[in-house]
Amino acid sequence: MYLPGIEEKVAFLSRPDVYPDQTRSVETKETRLSWVFLTDTQAWKLKKPVRYDYLDFSAPAARRRNCEEEVRLNRSLAPDVYLGVASLTLDAQGEMGLAGKGEPIDWLVRMRRLPADRMLDRAIADRTVNAAETLKVGALLSRFYKQAPPVEMTPAEYRRRLSADALANQRELAKPEYGLPADLLESIIRTQLSYLKQEPGSFDDRIREGRIIEAHGDLRPEHICLENEPVIIDRLEFNRDFRVLDAASDLAFLALECERLGAPWVSDLILDTYRDETGDHPPERLLAFYKNYHACLRAKIAVCRLKDHGVPDWQKWTGRARQYLQLLTRQDLPQSHRSAEA
Repeated sequence: MYLPGIEEKVAFLSRPDVYPDQTRSVETKETRLSWVFLTDTQAWKLKKPVRYDYLDFSAPAARRRNCEEEVRLNRSLAPDVYLGVASLTLDAQGEMGLAGKGEPIDWLVRMRRLPADRMLDRAIADRTVNAAETLKVGALLSRFYKQAPPVEMTPAEYRRRLSADALANQRELAKPEYGLPADLLESIIRTQLSYLKQEPGSFDDRIREGRIIEAHGDLRPEHICLENEPVIIDRLEFNRDFRVLDAASDLAFLALECERLGAPWVSDLILDTYRDETGDHPPERLLAFYKNYHACLRAKIAVCRLKDHGVPDWQKWTGRARQYLQLLTRQDLPQSHRSAEA
């Protein structure tokens, strides 16, 4: 039986007449892993049939499992947004349908469409975000972190994982074709490794306190919606290891992103709320380490986009990586290890 390819599926799902909510139009967006189709009231996400070292969406069954996992995980922070999983079907005449008759050939996540102007990144850009709604985001995250069970892991295992990740980031970012500032990169990674080696207790305490959890894993402002009751979407679902984090690491990533957008006060207020609600006061040097770590990781993700088929914008992605590294000025490095990079 002939099976439609991804181009045919995208073309079909770009038609307004295929959706049950009688939409007037369909807005199509492409991400690295998905195609997203925005109707008047809903969002439908189709996974790309891709394979990388850290995920495998090449088979329809794998894409179905991933869709189901995405819905399950994200209902913890956005319970009324993730509506379920829908099938893309093919009938005997070779016609596709959305949850129609015939055999399922693919699967989509079905979501309520969120107002674009209330996403936190847009609200920061428009200067419409205020302290009251920021406090609500902090309270939501605090409840989420408090309710999450600790992940079993030894302190040594946790530190080894962080060291391995730091070195992997360095290996990729140091490739000469990217033209990134080698001295800055070397200084950042040396500082991270020095902190891990010289202050292991900072990390061991987090394990003993049960702070390593299945966190969000991709806590960016564009995933936070400032509705009357805020919701947070796009919790990282495709690889559990990537969302097993210290809650403080999750929040440090958000701080990095808010700073990049020019609104560090937003993440400061969220972190203060977290401290008040949970009684957890992670050391400032540890938060600085996590911020360094995530900046390198985001820089690595940016340059890895250049390996994607059909991504020609070399200047955009190397520029994004450079921006992340340059956020890490000297005052961002852990205080006790500035001398290590002098």
